[in-house]
This record gives sequence, C-alpha cells and structure tokens, in this order.
Amino acid sequence: QVQLVESGGGLVQAGGSLRLSCAASGRPFSYYAMGWFRQAPGKEREFVAAISRSGESTNYADSVKDRFTISRENTKNTVYLRMNSLKPDDTAVYYCARPKYNDYRSDKSDDYDYWGQGTQVTVSS
Repeated sequence: QVQLVESGGGLVQAGGSLRLSCAASGRPFSYYAMGWFRQAPGKEREFVAAISRSGESTNYADSVKDRFTISRENTKNTVYLRMNSLKPDDTAVYYCARPKYNDYRSDKSDDYDYWGQGTQVTVSS
C-alpha cells in the first residue's frame, strides 16, 4: 500500500511562488515515477507535471511549462513542485499521484492509481 501526503499549499499573490511537497510511504519510493495534478472548482482534474523514478526525465503541461519545476529526493521519499510566476488561473487543489505503469509520460488521471488528499493553492489577483 502507498500513502501520499501533500503539503505546502496556501494563499499567494499573483506573481508569487510556492513549493509543494509530497511525502510517500509504503513501497520503495525510488522504484516509481510520480506526478502532480490539479483540480479547480467546477473543472476536471488536469495533469500538471510528472517525473521519472530517477528524476532525470520530466513532463509538463503546456500551461505550466517554464513556470513550474518538478523534482524529487529519493532519500527523503519526497517529490516537489516548485511553482513560480503564479497566476489566478493556477488556483486549484493540487494532488500528487503515482502512475500505474510507472511512466512519467502519462498525463491522464486514469493512468494513476495512488493519490494524496490534496493541498489547496489560492492565487489572488
């Protein structure tokens, strides 16, 4: 069983930055790719970013490319999402998740089987 716990969300002004963390427990963390998704009120959950198990390869949604950075520390069983130049449109609950097929290129929520409880990010204009 895998447990994922996100933290680091909050309220920030447009243009500001936040760093989200996702701590994993259970099976060896370094065996698995990891991803981040977000869901805004009234919208479907959408892919944000994913990272390979080694951390050498990453994948981003076009909407966050060049503003967000995904990284991981396998010795700490933690994956991060650094968010810069935040916009009001980035307001959402952010979730970390593990892809079923261990593929960091997966960008569909159906391809992920373990999810955290989410952390709220609110960007004010």
